[in-house]
Amino acid sequence: MAEASAITDEMRAAIGKEWEPFTVEVDKTAVRMFARAVGYTDLIYYDEDYAKSKGYRSLPCPMGFVGHPIHRPDRSSRPAYVMPFKTSYKRVLNGGTDFEYYEPICAGDVLTATTKVVDMTERTGGMGPMLFITSDTIYKNQQGRAVAKFRGTLIQY
Repeated sequence: MAEASAITDEMRAAIGKEWEPFTVEVDKTAVRMFARAVGYTDLIYYDEDYAKSKGYRSLPCPMGFVGHPIHRPDRSSRPAYVMPFKTSYKRVLNGGTDFEYYEPICAGDVLTATTKVVDMTERTGGMGPMLFITSDTIYKNQQGRAVAKFRGTLIQY
């Protein structure tokens, strides 16, 4: 007898729907901190004059970084990785992340991001049934141009 699917009608209906947009800011301190944390030593991430001499408008975002969400205490906020629906699973793992950059993102940029679930699949692993949820977040700059895409997969089990 086949097991019942953990993917509900509510979850299926969420596939392809964009969530409420959120805004992220890119600032020099955050660029420097991220670059330092991941071990980048190229001066383009630390010295603005040097970055400009290499053709950037300011310090460029290191790979894997697109700024920090703007917190508004007068609004509720949901991190981009929290799904807009409940599942029956209690544990969550990062199943992979991928960034695709279309053009440089630099300190001073303010980006608008929208996220949507693009796929859901079920598999059985060593610990039992698992749910894989893949979502895409598109980042647009202050001119409205798409500058990056983040694809993330959550594994729930």
